[in-house]
Amino acid sequence: MTTKGYTARHRAMLQAIADGRGELACGRAPSLSVDGLWCDFTATIELFTGGLFRPVREAAAGALAPAVLTTFGAQVLRSLLAV
Repeated sequence: MTTKGYTARHRAMLQAIADGRGELACGRAPSLSVDGLWCDFTATIELFTGGLFRPVREAAAGALAPAVLTTFGAQVLRSLLAV
């Protein structure tokens, strides 16, 4: 597994999701908030389309759902923390 291209921002976003502080606005282009503040849109899309996190449950477009790491996302986070 490679972590090349992931930044401290990506790591912080993944850590926040792992800590249960992330909330996803579901839709075609999802948005992630941490502690009520919206995250970098580009980084959110990179992590989401990379399969690193998902909503904890299916939600209608525009609805909010807690974000959770996927198994792959947890592996990437562990690798980023080890660097």
